[in-house]
Amino acid sequence: MLSRTADHLYWMARYTERAENTARMLDVRVQYSLMPQSELAEQQGWRTMLGVSELQSQFDAKYSTLSQKEVIDFMVRDPDNPSSIASCLRAARENARAVRGSLTTEVWETKNTTWLTLQQHLKSRMFETHPGKFLEWVKYRSHMSRGVTLGTMFQDEAFNFIRLGTFLERADNTARILDVKFRFLDADAIRADAQVEFYYLAALLRSVSAFETYRKVYRDAITLNRVAELLILQPKMPRSLIACMCAVVANLQEVRNDLSADTERLAEKLYGELQTAQIGDILQEGLHPYLTRFLASIAELGNGIGRDFLLPVAPELPEEAPAPVQGQTQTQSQTQTQTQTQTQTG
Repeated sequence: MLSRTADHLYWMARYTERAENTARMLDVRVQYSLMPQSELAEQQGWRTMLGVSELQSQFDAKYSTLSQKEVIDFMVRDPDNPSSIASCLRAARENARAVRGSLTTEVWETKNTTWLTLQQHLKSRMFETHPGKFLEWVKYRSHMSRGVTLGTMFQDEAFNFIRLGTFLERADNTARILDVKFRFLDADAIRADAQVEFYYLAALLRSVSAFETYRKVYRDAITLNRVAELLILQPKMPRSLIACMCAVVANLQEVRNDLSADTERLAEKLYGELQTAQIGDILQEGLHPYLTRFLASIAELGNGIGRDFLLPVAPELPEEAPAPVQGQTQTQSQTQTQTQTQTQTG
């Protein structure tokens, strides 16, 4: 497969998954903002959500105050935020348009209809008047896109690159949510209050659609250790780190080439470590150091995939001779500082 085609398919999937993940986090925050809480606690909740995507400094540079209205506007429609829902769905649609010949009609029409309907929702400001309904719509369109892909795409290399982008983005997002939420939960004031701790753990589980799954697996009170175990080491949990890495390894094997041996070894190493890990050992090391290492490995893996299969990222040149960006950025933090210049096909 041409690297340009693989690049568009991979990033189409990553941006679609990122839009869904952003909608999930916003939906949980909107729901819990309706509960009685101090103004300080509400602001801390919104700051925690911004921290998941490393967007706090970018938000502070643009907005003088932090409130639900400003955060939702920034995370839903702000064109200066490459990780906003609108930016992600636009990028997903443009990547799909560039490789329409590699997609089924149903997949393309789903991407295109999502983008066109989003324009109507933004114009009517549905995200302000009915934020819960709007965020559910974003999640539904992501589910539809994934379902149509699974139900209509021939399972060749094009399919594998779509799946590869989906699960790498999902692994990155789950690790970020865990890291930020657990660092906030480590505060003595929160750990001393069982009700507040339950509130934040339940919000964490709901942000990855794992609340009902937790009840089914553990049938007991929600605890920090078990939440970490479910979202890191439970292979039957679709958004767990181990489930994501299992899918990444499987799809890498399907698209391997003469250059990808090191990237495959890294993916297999990450997956193998998760298979043999014990939650007690992870917590003894410290969840933050563990997840920091995991996120660094995911970034390295993304760079490896870009190097071995996708378009190269052009090196930085002096300001007087800027070069167009050929490849898309490999990590979520990099995406916030560099936007892909799409190459359109007729």
